[in-house]
Amino acid sequence: MAENALLSIFCVDRTGLVAEVTGRLFDLGVNLGAASFSVLGKGAEFTAICELPDELSHEEIDGELRLLPELRDAAITIAPFGLDPVHGPSGKITHRILVSGGDRPGLIARLCEVFVQFKANIVRLNSEKIPGEGDPLYSIGVSVWIPEGNENSCLATIANTAGELGLECRWEAAEGGR
Repeated sequence: MAENALLSIFCVDRTGLVAEVTGRLFDLGVNLGAASFSVLGKGAEFTAICELPDELSHEEIDGELRLLPELRDAAITIAPFGLDPVHGPSGKITHRILVSGGDRPGLIARLCEVFVQFKANIVRLNSEKIPGEGDPLYSIGVSVWIPEGNENSCLATIANTAGELGLECRWEAAEGGR
């Protein structure tokens, strides 16, 4: 029976990195499930749930990945994934929210507290500081599942919270979200 494992890679960001990693995993017979990739400063992070062929060990995957020049000095972790690899209903994105403006201490924490209040689940969150003339722009993109019936109140509270902080807020319902 195939094993599910969590693969995590952190390394210097390079063009073609995702293509190299996923291509090598394919060549090894690894089937990817949920995966994410992010550029973090000058680094990059790739994380995926992988279905491993029976004959392939964690050590063999690590060794094969390290043969890629892009991953020679990477931090690579492969660990058993004992949870269900398929998300439940609260892992389905119902709305995408974008908040942007000047950076404020505690900004992400304040916004995330609103989601807790409305029993919404953050499925994905990305943020970045965008340099420019004057103060840098800060942008937060949040993909969330908001329980049916809580959508309007949750989104209004997010918009009010952003407004109190002098930030712009917009959202859209995810295609197929309900």
